Amino acid sequence: MTGQGATDEARERGTLLCVPFAGAGASFFHPWRELAAGRWRVTSVELPGRERRFLEEPYRNVVEAARTEVDTIAADLGAGTRTVLFGHSLGAVLAYELVPLLSSRGIVVERLIVSGSPGPWTQRERRAAGLPDDEFLARVEEFAGFRHEALDHPEMRELILPALQADCEMHEAYLPSFDGPVPVPICSLRGDSDGLVTAAEARQWQTATTGEFSYVEFPGDHMYLVDQGREVLDVIEQVSTGRSPAPV
Repeated sequence: MTGQGATDEARERGTLLCVPFAGAGASFFHPWRELAAGRWRVTSVELPGRERRFLEEPYRNVVEAARTEVDTIAADLGAGTRTVLFGHSLGAVLAYELVPLLSSRGIVVERLIVSGSPGPWTQRERRAAGLPDDEFLARVEEFAGFRHEALDHPEMRELILPALQADCEMHEAYLPSFDGPVPVPICSLRGDSDGLVTAAEARQWQTATTGEFSYVEFPGDHMYLVDQGREVLDVIEQVSTGRSPAPV
């Protein structure tokens, strides 16, 4: 939905803004619109290099991506809109960068939900960026515990690979553009068998906020959210309404 109707709806219900993980497009979160069951207007960030923006050059720097895209995102949300930000992996640090930028544009950022990510000041020791294509894909599959079937088709692999490589490069090189925590509550989510992000690393987000902090684990690996969108949305609702998340 676009235009004034979308803006009025977002202000009334609030908006859940989803930021994609490496290699993903905005469409990953489209099923969440139905799963949200009217709790929010669900929208997602569209990044260059994929889907409707396939012909555009992908970003290789998180801070640049946030600063360049924020005005488009803010226009879609509408000034005064109550917004919960959700980001998984790369999306978590990009969402973190967006918090002060959106706030300065009149967007009411009520909460940040980060998933599958260490704290914003922690960089990954083992990396994928810069490896030859086959080694790169093997390393990404190892990190995620997941392989997209499209990568097994040469034509699709050729289309997907550039954005995935750029995303990994900007995630692995990320350093926050500002010092100190953000003034919004943070909830950190993690798959309990995530081999890429430890529980201790996921809890590092507590130091990234001056507000309340909560931590929730789900059954699964780094890509647990692929099969648990409804459960993730339930937890987001619980923490957003001040209720303690039920055990998952």
